[in-house]
Amino acid sequence: MTVKNIILSALSAMLLCACGFVGSLVHDDQVVARVGKEKLYRSELATYIPDGSSPEDSSNLALQYINSWAMERLYVKTAESKLSKEEKNIDRELEAYRRSLLSYRYEQHFISDRLDTLITRAQLEEYYNAHADALELPRPILKLRFVDLMSDSRNYDEILAKLSADGGQAQSDLDSLVSVSALRYFDSSEKWMDAAVVAREFGTDYTTMLSRLKDKYIIFQYDDRGETRAAYVFEIKKSGQAPLEYCEASIRDNILSVRKRDLMKNLEQDLLTDAQNRKDFVIYQND
Repeated sequence: MTVKNIILSALSAMLLCACGFVGSLVHDDQVVARVGKEKLYRSELATYIPDGSSPEDSSNLALQYINSWAMERLYVKTAESKLSKEEKNIDRELEAYRRSLLSYRYEQHFISDRLDTLITRAQLEEYYNAHADALELPRPILKLRFVDLMSDSRNYDEILAKLSADGGQAQSDLDSLVSVSALRYFDSSEKWMDAAVVAREFGTDYTTMLSRLKDKYIIFQYDDRGETRAAYVFEIKKSGQAPLEYCEASIRDNILSVRKRDLMKNLEQDLLTDAQNRKDFVIYQND
């Protein structure tokens, strides 16, 4: 018998009785909780508890689900008794929600069938050149390699020296060294990174981090824990229009958003025109 089954079998005698809320409601029909006329069955409760859960976790999850299940129904029962007849009439809201949901689902189906997701390099460059002001960098960006290692590591000096490796044997040596000596390491020498994201690796803000940039190295030493975090900066761009490669993903999203918007405008116009042609949509002129 699995842990889950054991817990569920013992639930009426252990967990629910301890709660004092539903202990008397567990019968041979496997009801484990009741609110008014609504009942929660053990089979439903079992689907909420993952196989392999410890007895303690299973008990906690079971109680969590029971309380959540009961609270949802108690809210409804209280609302039914406290709200006026007019306040309880939600037919209009339900119909509005139904219409909205059906419209949204059809829109997604319509767009999925017709959206052209192919974006050429020429289209990317056209958008990039036409929206230079909107693509200004809010912060500097960098291409770099980062390493976090103990300051007394026997490979300390060699690792720092080889952070600037540009392929070849030096790059292979660096990869081997950091695999056995570094606490953390990543190579973003060919991909731009936001300075604020890099600064979090040093545990500081990007202005402070960049103030340590010297001879292409950024080095922070943490004497209290004998640790050094360092980066070799291959490129840095502090302001101006972001490089195309850096903002390419957002440009693609923007182009697709415009295409989706155009599709929706066409859909709406087509629906109106078609309905008017079929006399299914009529606007009456009243004097």
